[in-house]
Amino acid sequence: MSIVVNLDVVLAQRKIKSKDLAEIIGITEANLSILKSGKAKAIRFSTLEAICKALECQPSDILEYVED
Repeated sequence: MSIVVNLDVVLAQRKIKSKDLAEIIGITEANLSILKSGKAKAIRFSTLEAICKALECQPSDILEYVED
């Protein structure tokens, strides 16, 4: 099973830079980059909530389950 992170797609659709999102939600650009690349092992609900609020989206817009 794989969880695919589509954060870069949503950022492009909203025309928001990663740097700006990181500043808005209060995390480092490095941590946001790890999340965007799919290398993150976990995400806090508070971070997911902040991302969804900032991008006006649902968690399912950012995270997708893909069967291997």
